[in-house]
Amino acid sequence: MTAAQPGTPIGTQADVSQTPDADLLRRLRWRCRRGLLENDLFIDRFFEQHGDHLTNALVQGLLQLMDLSDNDLLDLLLARKEPEGDLVNPEVKQVLSMMRVPMV
Repeated sequence: MTAAQPGTPIGTQADVSQTPDADLLRRLRWRCRRGLLENDLFIDRFFEQHGDHLTNALVQGLLQLMDLSDNDLLDLLLARKEPEGDLVNPEVKQVLSMMRVPMV
């Protein structure tokens, strides 16, 4: 696996099947901080359950979701809407399915 070089933007690693390095995961967690508590609850649980075995493909899907506004992201997480346009891809769909698992 080739690790991201310091200063490399999040999500620029070439091989999406590889796992991201610790620095990339740290920066990703910071990037995922949101303004709505509801989104943070979904995201925090996602990292608790899946953070240790994320692939670069999942990172790419997560980054695409993080580009959304808080309200648009919440609509997707609550399945009020489905992904459209550039968000219709396997990575985003997989991340959403992992995040939408009901809380117990």
